[in-house]
Amino acid sequence: MPAPLQFIADAAFFRGLKESSRQALAEIAVYRPLRKGEVLFREGLPGRAVFVCHSGRIQLHKSAPDGGDVVIKIVQPPETFAEVILFEADRYPVTAAALTPAAVIAVPRLALHAMFDRADFRNDFLAMLMRKQRYLAERIVQLTSHSADQRLIAFLREQGGAARSVTLPLSKKSVATAIGVTPEHLSRLLGGCARRGILRWCGRTITWGDSGK
Repeated sequence: MPAPLQFIADAAFFRGLKESSRQALAEIAVYRPLRKGEVLFREGLPGRAVFVCHSGRIQLHKSAPDGGDVVIKIVQPPETFAEVILFEADRYPVTAAALTPAAVIAVPRLALHAMFDRADFRNDFLAMLMRKQRYLAERIVQLTSHSADQRLIAFLREQGGAARSVTLPLSKKSVATAIGVTPEHLSRLLGGCARRGILRWCGRTITWGDSGK
């Protein structure tokens, strides 16, 4: 079983904390593997822990009025998620499910509450919240004002980085849901991107062309 200390140290949520603080969190953290499709927690249930993505991809989605799901974010290592249970509410506002075989590091809520008396931890936490807020604001802008092409390219860059060729452990259906289009629409978008030399998607491998730099 992997030791959680390195993943806690790498996570932006805990970045900047002193070694002693990270060690204290690592001592109470729990490693949990997840099967593909396994639900880590469900929207509306009591929040027991904050999580660091150790491996794989975790999809965060919220129930829509029409009965469908709205994808909020696809989390990848070493991102943290479910931090909201520490403040506004004691219940999870979204459902988290493994898109791929995955693993998380769980840090119990009560243990984190005990750390808030430390000024260094508290300041780092507030900085993390601001980063999250900016991300969500940008996500809203993407979904409401950016074209589907723009949303696709931004999402793939976010998930795969700047490498010329990258293999993503995500299905096209998951990508379509994340950018707010149907799988059929995504296929048309990918065809258009290929014709314009932006990118090609073969299997799970994305290769960027000169027009996609």
